[in-house]
Amino acid sequence: MLHHVASMPLVATALLAYIAGLLAGFGAFAPAATVLGIAASVLALVRRSRLVAGLGLALAAGVVVADAAERREARCSAAVRSAREWVVELDDDAFPGGAAHATAHDCPVALTLVVRRGRARRGSLVTVTGSPVFGRQRLLVQDATVRVERPAPLLVRWRIRAEHAVDATFDGDAPIARALLVADMKQLSPDVRDRFAASGLAHVLSISGLHVGIIALALEIVFGAMRLPRAGAAAASLTVTVVYVLIIGAPPPAVRAATMLGARAASRALQRPTSPWAIVALGAATPLVSPRAVLDLGWQLSVLGVAALVVVPGVVRRVLPDDILGWRRDLTAGLIASTVATCLTAPLVAWHFGRVSAIGPLTNIIASPFVTLVQPILFLGLVLAPLDGIARFVAGAAHPLLVGLDATARLGASVPFAQIFVRPTPLEALLGAVVVVSILAALSGWRTLRCSIAAGAAVALIVWLPWLRPRSGNVELHMIDVGQGDAIALRTPRGRWVLFDAGGAWMRSDAGKSTVVPYLARRGGDLVAFVLSHPHTDHVGGAASVLAALRPALYLDAAFAAGNDAYRASLRVAAEQRVAWRRVHPGDSLVVDGVVLSLLAPDSTWTSGLADPNLASTIVVARFGARRFLFTGDAEGPEERWLLEHSAASLHADVLKVGHHGSSTSSTAPFLDAVRPRIALVSVGAGNMYGHPNAAVLRALAAHGARVLRTDVLGTIVVATDGRGLWVEADGETWDVP
Repeated sequence: MLHHVASMPLVATALLAYIAGLLAGFGAFAPAATVLGIAASVLALVRRSRLVAGLGLALAAGVVVADAAERREARCSAAVRSAREWVVELDDDAFPGGAAHATAHDCPVALTLVVRRGRARRGSLVTVTGSPVFGRQRLLVQDATVRVERPAPLLVRWRIRAEHAVDATFDGDAPIARALLVADMKQLSPDVRDRFAASGLAHVLSISGLHVGIIALALEIVFGAMRLPRAGAAAASLTVTVVYVLIIGAPPPAVRAATMLGARAASRALQRPTSPWAIVALGAATPLVSPRAVLDLGWQLSVLGVAALVVVPGVVRRVLPDDILGWRRDLTAGLIASTVATCLTAPLVAWHFGRVSAIGPLTNIIASPFVTLVQPILFLGLVLAPLDGIARFVAGAAHPLLVGLDATARLGASVPFAQIFVRPTPLEALLGAVVVVSILAALSGWRTLRCSIAAGAAVALIVWLPWLRPRSGNVELHMIDVGQGDAIALRTPRGRWVLFDAGGAWMRSDAGKSTVVPYLARRGGDLVAFVLSHPHTDHVGGAASVLAALRPALYLDAAFAAGNDAYRASLRVAAEQRVAWRRVHPGDSLVVDGVVLSLLAPDSTWTSGLADPNLASTIVVARFGARRFLFTGDAEGPEERWLLEHSAASLHADVLKVGHHGSSTSSTAPFLDAVRPRIALVSVGAGNMYGHPNAAVLRALAAHGARVLRTDVLGTIVVATDGRGLWVEADGETWDVP
């Protein structure tokens, strides 16, 4: 135990126990953790082990603090739910027709506002009125009216100016520059996010201690070159770094990095050597002030990354022979560090992203020089933004490095079997935490064999437990956010899928490859059938990738004569993969695991006289128990009238996939009278050039009693039913549908 304390000081060990208690308290294991902590303390006191007693109390204290925080938040949430108007701080700009996220003032309750009247800038304090829809954690306010009470504070305005400066300076590189400089990933395309996640480089796109540390080191070198004394250079570097962290909004990982830099500077100034674990503990102490920071992914990844850097030198000394020197030793040490960091962060990445990258250690080594070089150049471009010509010259120097970083992600994502898709449960996440702690303890030199066995046993359980999961027995409709397009997956009670459309395509990729296939693979289950509504690229663009990767047994298609390259590619791949192709005929049906899919349109006689594929959209109604889902593709007014003439009695549905992305050419009043939906789903891209969805259509849907849910507001939307009730999962929230 003395060796353990020497390698990991008591303060760091106690903080680790406290953090474990917080995580248990905010999760599903609060009672078990409390009992464990108290039992450990009592047992330790009996055996007169003050250290173990203190750790047990720290664990229990974390649970108690988390429980108290949740009780405060529950009281606050109840007050918010009972209010008729809400005072909130905006996380996005609010404007008519747009959607904005917000947080209740002096209360950590999240709101999503669908704005009808009023404008306000991000960071402003506003009063909101509107029609509330209460979720289990989040409040959705529709038809919201926004009134400004207080403009955005100075630091928020600085951040907004920094974002505008990045956009003006870096042009086409602005989305990734925003991510690396000001922790804003909203402008990154799904394709970019997907390949960085697939290659194990997702952490590179979010501000972390690594980014801040690189900038601080570069500043220290610059100030040293200006012949400032070493202490002065360190102080100046720390000052600029702190200002930068404040300007970008003080995210927990950046605060941790700035705190550690300050501790290191103080240690040097006082000439008092300090254990690296003590500095890590000081940087990781944010949850002592803000308990919920322990749930922040960036903070978690940042702390584990630094912990990996602390233990790796000892591992390298023990593993590498002394005769391996020079570049070979540096390269091997880098690979060890990258592997350790990947192993430590894998449970977090699996929980948050649903995948683990097997190629991460290698791609991180390749990407490391690009990040190290480009981060200070990006920072310099931001600082020089007022000097437009010079700033653009600096941006030009950053461009090839950003291209190299993106190429590394692209290469890593293209390697076959480089990523493993998972869907961990809370119990599996707890076992992942056991793996992390055991690896850290083993690499720190404390009871290495026992900790290694514990890590191995936890990994074995993680692999084994998914085979024991029971099926939910529910049917789920997943409207996958693919931007301006459609990709809707219906999951059966046995966990199998029927996919309606596959999103769009762009120059080098498509939504099937980047979004739909990873989404379905992460959740598991075979694709039984692919149903194409019509051959427009925003619906068929990803079909070839889906058919090649998932090989469904059946391809249902309206067979409209005027196809395009993406449509022809889907037919070619279907033939190559021996996917049975069948033309849609009204009156046909398909039964999959108790879900009945009835085909309503189009009729071949109707289709033969058409020039627009939208009017020949495949129309399907799915039934499970007493609940019905209606899929309409891009059907417009004429096809809706045809349906009313031929299948009016079959059109009623609880859930309507709104035709043509909410265009004014669809969702006519007689059609909505026949459907009478309770939920209306609109698949639409944010800020699209078509003006979808049409405001008059949204009003008509609301007038018919439908709750309108949009992917541009909520992202991917899941509607589930057990055959009786209905509930919606979207934007991190779950709503029961009355």
